[in-house]
Amino acid sequence: MTAKPPDHLPASGGASSSDPSALADLQPLLESLRRKEGNWVAWGQACQTLQKSGLSQQQIFEETGFEPIQQNQMTVAAQVYSSLVSGGASESVLKRFEQTGSDSLYELRILTQPERVAAATLLVERGIDSEGAHEVAKALKEFARLLARQPAEFAAYPDDAVAYFYWKLARQQADLQMRSRLIAQALRFAKSDLARREVEKLLTDFSISRSRQAPRLPFYRLESANDQPRILPVAGKLPLTASELQAVPLAVSEGQFQMVRFAGAGAWAALPGWQVVLAAEDPVLILTESNALPEGNAPQSASEEVEEVLLLIDRAERQWDADGYFVVERAGQIQIDWFEAAPDLAILGKLTLVLRPKKVLDEGYNKELWQIDE
Repeated sequence: MTAKPPDHLPASGGASSSDPSALADLQPLLESLRRKEGNWVAWGQACQTLQKSGLSQQQIFEETGFEPIQQNQMTVAAQVYSSLVSGGASESVLKRFEQTGSDSLYELRILTQPERVAAATLLVERGIDSEGAHEVAKALKEFARLLARQPAEFAAYPDDAVAYFYWKLARQQADLQMRSRLIAQALRFAKSDLARREVEKLLTDFSISRSRQAPRLPFYRLESANDQPRILPVAGKLPLTASELQAVPLAVSEGQFQMVRFAGAGAWAALPGWQVVLAAEDPVLILTESNALPEGNAPQSASEEVEEVLLLIDRAERQWDADGYFVVERAGQIQIDWFEAAPDLAILGKLTLVLRPKKVLDEGYNKELWQIDE
């Protein structure tokens, strides 16, 4: 998803919370946002703090005037900005994005920290806007995915990496007008003489090189209350003592997927007994935001809602195939991606399901006694 609300100030004000006492400790942050104190980085960090404190995006909007789509963009972009600071980005790059540019940094969320620094530097040097930042991010991500299979001519990173992206697209394009536009973009970014000469060959070579399209992501959505299971603790089998019964911990579910946490950072979540779930040999669940997923072949629009999704990874599926998305490790972090050819990285598992939460208009509706079947 590409969210592009402007960096200028939103309309202030909004309805006050129905529970002002719950907001008492957060009033300084809310007041700061209402007054638009600081820059957009501070706003994004404040929105993140408020959300972690339990406020919903709608509550923050009512208290500050920052719409949910703005909150999401600023929060993610502020995280990217922080990674630029810790990644050693130059002072000129940091200064460029201090006051404006959250829409551009938002596009770099899919990259690793070193890639973000390189991309942000390129955006500043070339004067690239947010639309161009989206393509730069895609280019660098694909370049990293292909690893050692790029032609040696495209060696000047990151400029040649972006040139390679457009060069590859141009070779696949039969429409001469679109092909010419892509070649022009490749020449714009090509930095090394070898890369420039490789791109210029396309001016006389009109052969078409087709590539396989990325498969669709395996999306599912919980559709009814019956699909949403509940995890309950088991005390054991009778006979039991009172102390054994009382020792069973309270299972408090949380989030849209009703996770139950245990000691440490882990948690349990239950999934319906769908075939794709039962077929997983070594399943592990991961939470993420929908806008952090690979794009697949389904285009995302700026108006599409960003929602929390649950990923089912089968760690037993470590054999590459072109019809799936796989988990690999890059720069010390796991990433999920599609590979047109077998990657030069160890495959840690396969993405077999992307679960969207059930859309509930009234969360208390299903708890009413008259809604329970006889």
